[in-house]
Amino acid sequence: MKLAAIQMVSSPDVAHNLARARHWLEQAAAQGAQLAALPEYFCLMGLRDDAKLAIAEALGQGPIQEMLSTAARELGLWIIGGTLPLATPDPARVRNSCLVFAPDGSRVARYDKLHLFCFDNGRERYDEARVLEPGEAPVVAQAAGLRLGLSVCYDLRFPELYRAMGQAAPLDLISVPAAFTHTTGQAHWELLLRARAVENIAYLIAPAQGGLHENGRRTWGHSMIVDPWGEVLACLPEGEGLAIAELDLERLARVRQQLPALQHRRL
Repeated sequence: MKLAAIQMVSSPDVAHNLARARHWLEQAAAQGAQLAALPEYFCLMGLRDDAKLAIAEALGQGPIQEMLSTAARELGLWIIGGTLPLATPDPARVRNSCLVFAPDGSRVARYDKLHLFCFDNGRERYDEARVLEPGEAPVVAQAAGLRLGLSVCYDLRFPELYRAMGQAAPLDLISVPAAFTHTTGQAHWELLLRARAVENIAYLIAPAQGGLHENGRRTWGHSMIVDPWGEVLACLPEGEGLAIAELDLERLARVRQQLPALQHRRL
């Protein structure tokens, strides 16, 4: 199965971002991908944190979700829809939500980001909790015959999340749509992605924001697809585009047979 991780450099213009996302979904389908994944905040990188509030959608309604559903149906793709803001009862908070769509356009899963990023090195300051409400539970989806573990960006630093998702049965594919900062990404992005793939013996797809945004933020990019042995199969360092690679179920089974670490857990 061919996977495509879509890298974007999203702007404050939602309509423009949706058009660019649709373009890259079309390119992924044209290159034979069966599953494509968009980055975190693909629909908006606002000038202010609270810009998300103005475009928040109710579940099942709105132009962002309509674009994802329509693209999945028209292109015959499984789509991991990066993240978009979903409304909450609190008008000052939204959920940062990842929705998964099947090739018939139906929504098959919703995951709300559990861990909210906070960082302050004296030069850069981020605190997602100012406008985001955290999710409540891990989510595993069935997509393209795979057990798909859903996570978002900062979740990557919490290995217990992936252990929880793999408790009932091993994950086949982990998704990590992200908008890592350049500072943290340069230090930790590849290290953490490869570790999560290796320790869970799973493929991993990590579509990212990658470049200098209109709001002045610089994201790390390096969208990746990693195999269960920790090998980076595809990587796009910066700018818009695709990282494409094959998910080989026979290789996945072979690695698990050769190194049955998931069966050796004692805690």
